[in-house]
Amino acid sequence: MIFKACQQWETGIDNSMETTRIVSTVIDKTFAGKRLDVFLAGWLDDSSRAFAQRLIKEGRIKVNDTFPRQSYLLREGDRLEVEIPPPDESEVIPQNLPLSFVYQDEDILVVNKPRGMVVHPAPGHREGTMVNALLYHCRDLSGIGGTLRPGIVHRLDKDTSGLLVVAKHDVSHRELSRQLKEKQMHREYLALVWGNPTQSKFKINAPLTRNPGNRKKMAVVSHGKEAVTRFRVLARFSKTSLIRAYLETGRTHQVRVHLSYSGFPLVGDPLYGGMRKELDGLSWTGQALHARRLVLLHPRTFRVMSFVAPLPPEFHELLGMFRQGYFSDHRKK
Repeated sequence: MIFKACQQWETGIDNSMETTRIVSTVIDKTFAGKRLDVFLAGWLDDSSRAFAQRLIKEGRIKVNDTFPRQSYLLREGDRLEVEIPPPDESEVIPQNLPLSFVYQDEDILVVNKPRGMVVHPAPGHREGTMVNALLYHCRDLSGIGGTLRPGIVHRLDKDTSGLLVVAKHDVSHRELSRQLKEKQMHREYLALVWGNPTQSKFKINAPLTRNPGNRKKMAVVSHGKEAVTRFRVLARFSKTSLIRAYLETGRTHQVRVHLSYSGFPLVGDPLYGGMRKELDGLSWTGQALHARRLVLLHPRTFRVMSFVAPLPPEFHELLGMFRQGYFSDHRKK
């Protein structure tokens, strides 16, 4: 009966999926005069100069709507468009890794991801990811994300803990993706930041795109995609504050970049200015960010579902240190 219901539910839905992705940027004066292939090697994630040269030879690179040579010297204002082919997807090995399942039914899974776990396989992280664990614990996952990202609707960074929803089949995946796109899925984070905002509530509306000089980072730029985050200060300490963040959009690194942009970087964030001497000697690594609350519509029944994940013990411990004034201005490296 469940199978028949799913068949009817899928009627009329397009099963096609994109096989390539397009990224673009506008060159600023910082990179004017640099060779195109050299720039691409630094701009594209996990790539080499040889990979960049291959893309150029295959006609996957455009500069100002023309196909350049690999030796082309970039100029300020150049419009760069890159077509990235899908990766060669090797088989992902199921692994018996511990996962905390907050909720599960025939359509979705809600997982409380631990800090330090990568969500899906990528170069340098082929094993030990949440997807490796999911494939061991759950045989039925959506195929929309491909073999490397089965069931993955949205992601969390490696060192961000907290709630993720996973689709068990393609119909759920499409509906949950629609909710994300149309802002019907609500995500709330707890963040420990350096400094004390003057306002108890504030909103950051600053567009984001990839940092032209470092593809692993995002940056606030005028031609970026809309990104909006609302913040509320929950507690203030001598050096830090505990903040609640509400995502109105879901851009990569959104909370991390917006907090850094506003002058209050996440404690421990290595990319956006959160590494400070007070953390020297501690075992804590990565940004102090936790996806605490997730609200969505069930993809089959459309019932409102709300999930909450408590702070992990190590986050509690770090928070307690700041609350008790453990860190002092004269602490030595």
